[in-house]
Amino acid sequence: MNKTGEAFERLVNIMNDLREKCPWDKKQTIQTLRQMTVEETYELTDAITDENWKGIKEELGDLLLHIVFYSKIGTEQAQFTIEEVINGICEKLISRHPHIYGDVVVENDEDVKRNWEKLKMKEGKTSVLSGVPKALPSLIKAMRLQEKAKQVGFEWETKEQVWEKVKEEEGELQEAIASGIQNNIEEEYGDLLFSLVNFARFLNVDAENALEITNKKFIKRFTQMEEKAMAGGKPLPQMTLEEMDAIWNQIKRHND
Repeated sequence: MNKTGEAFERLVNIMNDLREKCPWDKKQTIQTLRQMTVEETYELTDAITDENWKGIKEELGDLLLHIVFYSKIGTEQAQFTIEEVINGICEKLISRHPHIYGDVVVENDEDVKRNWEKLKMKEGKTSVLSGVPKALPSLIKAMRLQEKAKQVGFEWETKEQVWEKVKEEEGELQEAIASGIQNNIEEEYGDLLFSLVNFARFLNVDAENALEITNKKFIKRFTQMEEKAMAGGKPLPQMTLEEMDAIWNQIKRHND
């Protein structure tokens, strides 16, 4: 057995011990683990956004533990084993990569993605959109829906066309705002966001990650603004908007 196999077997054996001997681990179910798995996934995405390789390594370990944990419970419930989980993904990867394990010829990564969707439809999927999880955050879901639709040709040809759509949606939002009908405003705002996500794809930008980078930047600058205000003896609640804006611009110039 190679080092990778030995390391994985060690984790499986530790999981077996914990499930048998630890009161907390014995108590867990797939339902109690679910939210923790979501949290671990977001911690991994945070580490990826920050390009924190040490954090990525740690969070991948946490997620791997969850995979082994679910598989242990699956074995106890006579549903599946860890070996079946691993062999299942191996078989899926082989069947969906006929350009590697078969005689299919592809030109580029877009051909690979189109073939992937065709193979999924042959496996019984009723819609190219059916693989997008319902519980995905809306911004990520928008990206995935658009990427899926692209694989069957439902896609703009140029980024200029997409930008025209953005401007069209902006105009419709302004009309809705003028109408004063809140439901229409919300709907048109959603349409504008969806079109901006589409434009991000044409710029090869991950819209969700881009927004998170901006979130982190805002947190950093706002926290610095609070510190500057306190150091000056006048906390933010006692300042005017103009005073706060002046500090904000100082911080922005310094950071830039």
